[in-house]
Amino acid sequence: MLQIPLFLIFLTIYLFALVGNCTIIIIIIKHPHLQTPMYFFIGNLGILDIFYISTTVPKMLVNFLRARKSISFVGCVLQLYFYLVMAATESTLLSTMAYDRFVAICKPLRYLAIMNQKFCLQLATYSWIIGFIYSAIHTFHTFQLNFCRSNIIDHFYCDIPPLLKISCSDTITSEIVVYVVGGLLVLICFPLIIVSYVFIIQNILRIPSARGRSKTFSTCISHLLSVSLFYVSGSFAYFRPMSLNAMAQYKINAVFYTIIPPMINPLIYSLRNKELKKALRKVLQQQQQQ
Repeated sequence: MLQIPLFLIFLTIYLFALVGNCTIIIIIIKHPHLQTPMYFFIGNLGILDIFYISTTVPKMLVNFLRARKSISFVGCVLQLYFYLVMAATESTLLSTMAYDRFVAICKPLRYLAIMNQKFCLQLATYSWIIGFIYSAIHTFHTFQLNFCRSNIIDHFYCDIPPLLKISCSDTITSEIVVYVVGGLLVLICFPLIIVSYVFIIQNILRIPSARGRSKTFSTCISHLLSVSLFYVSGSFAYFRPMSLNAMAQYKINAVFYTIIPPMINPLIYSLRNKELKKALRKVLQQQQQQ
């Protein structure tokens, strides 16, 4: 009975995420004054979020409308692989964006020299490469297991914890890999964000006027909100002992981790960023005049 309402809810979320992220990407491309490193990374985050939410939601929407909900083995492998690529790349990209804010605020006179087009492209490329490598390790290790206990995945997409639950192999090593490799990524990316903001806050506190401090810090608010949303939801989803992680609670956490950030990020950046709001208003006015 809940299939149709859930289908409509998640379809709305999916369309909102697509429209929101596409709008930000188009605005950044069309407006020359937004061709700066900060907006380059925001545009990359928008592209990433489109792929991120598209790895899970379309298949879930199809299954809402089908009596027999299924996914092929190859489809499951590909879904897990690309989902992990997007998750790891987003983690790395968020730390890259923190570094961009650090350079902009702490080294303003050298900002454009340091964050030149070539370096920005390299940082974005490295983020994707890390995502592909991270995902390959997890996907390869997960599908080395034997899945003879059941062919029913108690989840709305192929993910490591529900796959481990239906494996008849010893999963201790796999669980260790999840914590070690996943923890390693977080322990590299998250401290970089923290260190960047320690220097940023120190620099902001040296600004004499309250208005100057507020204006400078406002350029970081959107990024901090995205980081909080991504890491808090991700920690609840993955960094809990699996024996205590009931699947019902895990599914709720997974929704917040995989679906909510791509939907909320465009809203965060469009509402908190004055330049984007100004560009968006200009686009809307042009549409009304046509």
